[in-house]
Order: sequence, then structure tokens, then C-alpha cells
Amino acid sequence: MEYKIVEIKDQIYYVGVNDRTKHLFENLWPLPKGISYNSYLIDDDKVALIDTVDICYSEVYFRKIKSVLGDKPIDYLVVNHMEPDHSGSIRWLIRQYPEITIIGNSRTMDMLKGYYGITDNVLAIKDKDELNLGKNTLRFYLTPMIHWPETMMTYVPESKTLFSGDAFGTYGSLDGGVVDSQLNPDGYFDEMIRYYSNIVGKYGSPVQAALAKLSGIDIEVVCSTHGPVWTEKENIDKVIALYDKLSKYEADRGLVIAYGSMYGNTEQLAEIIAASAAENGIKSIVMHNVAKSHQSDILSDVFKYKGLIIGSPTYNNQLYPGIESLISALRNRNI
Repeated sequence: MEYKIVEIKDQIYYVGVNDRTKHLFENLWPLPKGISYNSYLIDDDKVALIDTVDICYSEVYFRKIKSVLGDKPIDYLVVNHMEPDHSGSIRWLIRQYPEITIIGNSRTMDMLKGYYGITDNVLAIKDKDELNLGKNTLRFYLTPMIHWPETMMTYVPESKTLFSGDAFGTYGSLDGGVVDSQLNPDGYFDEMIRYYSNIVGKYGSPVQAALAKLSGIDIEVVCSTHGPVWTEKENIDKVIALYDKLSKYEADRGLVIAYGSMYGNTEQLAEIIAASAAENGIKSIVMHNVAKSHQSDILSDVFKYKGLIIGSPTYNNQLYPGIESLISALRNRNI
């Protein structure tokens, strides 16, 4: 089978894959529209691969790489993030390209050793170190805790392309197109809020630190590890502004009412509160019965709207279990 390969910029190719079978991301968060695992190949004098994909898709992944490179070897693998959906194919990649050098920061090196027993052919970089590939230069920015300790980003100044790791990522497979100009981005923005609230929401301060570090960089392309490649200025501005807003815990006017109700009484109270809020001019009101709504969607709405009311009956002299779980998740995200 011949795979259509997308050239994002001169010498920069998308070689990622779609996962349309997984039901839960991290075995927690629903994926009704799937998810993509994005990987990028820079075919220069020296060849660099940016992140890998989930091991379940290594064969398709290898065919995509070969369709670009043929028998040309890969010189470097840049590991922006060690989570297994991005690092899972590293050992497989080493078997295909035994001379490859793996690039990451000191925390990446610890994880490579601990996860995969890899200690040879590695190169530890520091913040703002650079590596020349030929026409393209890789500049590395350490951006820890977005959302793991080792996370970093890689920037190519010649094409103003940012490989951002999980930052600016979103749920949803890439259906047909890869670049935002080939897709309808509206649904991805909604899923970006859900992704942020589920995965990154705890780490507002590290996100702010990363945005400050990137503030002086001219960015024309954003290549995340999940979701579309962002190339249109309007969309890039929107993506960055959205992350800035969410990481400051800023929200729109609106109200989320999350409740648990065994026999309908707490639900009736929630209905009364919602009606009163509407009478007082609040138009964006979202009600969540925690026994029916997935916590993923509740968290997304909590990050969207300023107001939050939680209602719970007692259960064994404690909170209703679904409410207790929600409150724990909110506290974990500093809400």
C-alpha cells in the first residue's frame, strides 16, 4: 500500500498515524472521534525524526517513514515527550536504525533508561541548545510539566516551525487532511479545551512559563503530537490565546451545575437554581448529572465557564461518590 505523505514545509513531513479504535485515552478519557499520534520527519543532510507513535501502529509508521526516506538512515530521534503514546516505538525504531542518536534532556535520559533500558547513542541537551541538520537547525526549549517532568519543545527557526509536544494538542483523529487548511478546525478547538482540562489542567503555572519562554519566537507552524498541524495565522493565534486563557484559569460568563441525585430531590434543586440563573441573565448554563455525564466533559465545561455550583446528597454519611470524585479532580487541577 502506498501512503500519502504530507510535506508541511520544505523537507518537513508528517508521518503520524490515527487511532480510531481506542475507547479511552490514558484509559480514562473518552475518544468518540479517535485521536492522532503525530510524528514528523526532517529530511535534510542529516535526518531527524520528532517523536514516535504508539507501538500498536509501528508497522504503518515504518512504512510511512520508508516512503519518504527509502533506504536513507535516520540520524537523530528527538524525544519531546516520553509518554508511551509518543515513545512506545523507540525500541522498535532502534532495531530498524541501530546507529540512530536519541536526543532529549537529562530527565528524558533517566526515563529512557528506566522505561526501555536505553543508555547508548544518546545526546542530552540543555535549554536553547542547537543542532544543525544542514538547511535546518533544531533549537530545543525545555518546558517541564506540560504535562510530564521531561517535556520540551523543538523549534526550527529557518521555517519558523514549532514542534510543541503535547502542548496545543487535541483529541480527535485527522480525517482526510492533516493541516488546518485541509480541515474544519471548529470541532478541534472544542476538543482542545477538553484535552487541556483533562490532561494539562493541573499545570497552569508551567504552561504560563512555557508561553513566556516562547513569546519572542516567530511561529508560522505549530506541530503538536495530537491533532491538526496549525499553519494559518488566525488559528495559531487562537490556539496560543486559548492556552494562555485556560492556564490563567480565565473563563467566559456562564454557569456549570454539577449534581448527584439518587431520588431526584437534588436534581429538582439544581433545576430551580438553573431557572433562577437564567432569569437573572445568565444564558450559558450547563447541567451535569454526574451519574450520566462523563467527568471529562464536566471538567471541560468547568474550564469554559466562570460559575460552578455543585449539589450532592449524603451517601453513607459522605458525599455522593460521583461528586466526591469530581471534587477530587477539581482540587487536583487547582480549581
